[in-house]
Amino acid sequence: MDKTLPSLAAAVANIPDGAQIMIGGFGGSGAPIELIHALIDRYRETGSPRDLIVINNNAGNGSIGIAAMIKAGMVAKMICSFPRSSNAEAFNEKYLAGEIELELVPQGTLAERIRAAGAGIPAFYTPTSYGTELAEGKPVEEFDGKMYVQERWLRADIALLKAETGDTMGNLTYRLAARNFNPLMAMAADRTIVQVSTLGKPGTIDPETVVTPGIFVDGLVHVPDPQQEEVLVRTEVVY
Repeated sequence: MDKTLPSLAAAVANIPDGAQIMIGGFGGSGAPIELIHALIDRYRETGSPRDLIVINNNAGNGSIGIAAMIKAGMVAKMICSFPRSSNAEAFNEKYLAGEIELELVPQGTLAERIRAAGAGIPAFYTPTSYGTELAEGKPVEEFDGKMYVQERWLRADIALLKAETGDTMGNLTYRLAARNFNPLMAMAADRTIVQVSTLGKPGTIDPETVVTPGIFVDGLVHVPDPQQEEVLVRTEVVY
């Protein structure tokens, strides 16, 4: 039942080419920077993994995290809500050059597609995007005089997440706004890997405060002093 991993490198060692990866975070809040950078390190050393499909709220900022993955050429497609954030040059350049695909998903729909996958719901209806280009080719139905668009669940092969506290069995809590996409993604991936700031033995987390039960977590790596995306972007760090 001990799900701890010895290193960041070990945590990302088995991610294959072409994998669909969910990466937690809402901007920099809850973004697993160290896991992302470990994956970039592996790519630079081995050329793998490549052709990744990345699911996140945005398409990265500055020259770190997801933006650094895109700049390195690891990402074939982004599924996100906000590709044009304040400092998204890496994505913009690749997209304008035709080197990366984009699936644009309204933010509430993105969250619900992920949540639906974790709940085992293959499809649902939402009024969001009806009558727009985003709804083209999708089934629509009328309910109580209003038109709705059918959306499919969104699953992943791997989820890379960040939590504040974890125990060795994989139970997790999150810090403040980091409880955003992370809990949803933990339930929607075939394999969930988490970096935790504080790691303890079973029983160190009050059961009433557990947000993500350990049954949804496959591996944890202890990162006691994680970096914050906004600080790295503001100081113009290039990874």
